Amino acid sequence: MDQNPALETVRAAIELACRAPSVHNTQPWRWLLGERSIHLMADRTRQVPVTDPDGRDLLISCGAVLHHLRVALAGCGWASTVRYLPNPADRDHLAAVTVEPCTPTPDDIELSAAMTRRRSDRRRSAPWSVPAQHLDLLVAVAERAAPVRLVPVRDRQARIELARVMADTAALQEADPGYRTELAVWSGRSHGAREGVLADSAPAGPAVHGDTVMRAFAGGTLPVDGSGAEDDLGELLVVATTADEPRNRLHAGEAASALMLTATVLNLATCPLSQATELPASRASMTDRVLGWDAVAQLVIRVAWAPVEAGPLPYSPRRPLGDVLAFLPGATPRRGGRRLR
Repeated sequence: MDQNPALETVRAAIELACRAPSVHNTQPWRWLLGERSIHLMADRTRQVPVTDPDGRDLLISCGAVLHHLRVALAGCGWASTVRYLPNPADRDHLAAVTVEPCTPTPDDIELSAAMTRRRSDRRRSAPWSVPAQHLDLLVAVAERAAPVRLVPVRDRQARIELARVMADTAALQEADPGYRTELAVWSGRSHGAREGVLADSAPAGPAVHGDTVMRAFAGGTLPVDGSGAEDDLGELLVVATTADEPRNRLHAGEAASALMLTATVLNLATCPLSQATELPASRASMTDRVLGWDAVAQLVIRVAWAPVEAGPLPYSPRRPLGDVLAFLPGATPRRGGRRLR
């Protein structure tokens, strides 16, 4: 067995990894190929400064694409090792990934295939509860993927408090003209777009599913079904970390990726709700009123059964591989089936 993957295998894995979710589908990452490694870089030009002034959402998005890459590589027969933040002089150098051959497991292949099927589903849930064993599995895979705590908010009072935090955060942000302008820039995109939130994937008006206020994207055309909204059975899970350093935010994204891909395998719909953690006061309230222990809430994820009668959501746009992939100096590709070495 070759000890290094073919260049085309690496390119295919990166292209698949870029199916990862990101805030407003900004895809705020770049990849650099070295002779023996793959490097994940933050692309600060794609940060949304009003929504995400401290780059939290950006790093969580990059953590998700990093986990997606590891899953894609494993599905191709390559186990990966990650060095996080390998260059203290460059805060945008988020990870260096090296690989070695492995035999893909059925789970590796199934998770890799799930990347093309996962969508951020903002619709009301089908009228079925998510089984407790499914939630237990999602907790296990998320906490195995990264050093985080994944907390399903099932206690009635905690759920009430989380709903209040989410509603208050939405109201505060939507009162900010800069936020509304920024959201409009990244919303309502047509199918020819390479980034941003498709009009067909966002609700056509304010969407409140039971107690859960969804982010109000501009220009959405997805029908809003208000019938029986009080019976929405979506579950809310909080990704929390013990600290709030850049590495913790990357880990939150890795855990979120593991959760969402596994949920997709289970035929569950997911939607990351980053709005709930974008204001410092909201994160503090979630620590005090929802988690009840000294933690940092990094992300809320909604999990539900998708409304079957509504059909599948469209394939959201992605940037061409050539826009996000380059080579480190001195690692220029050669003809003849180049491999990492």
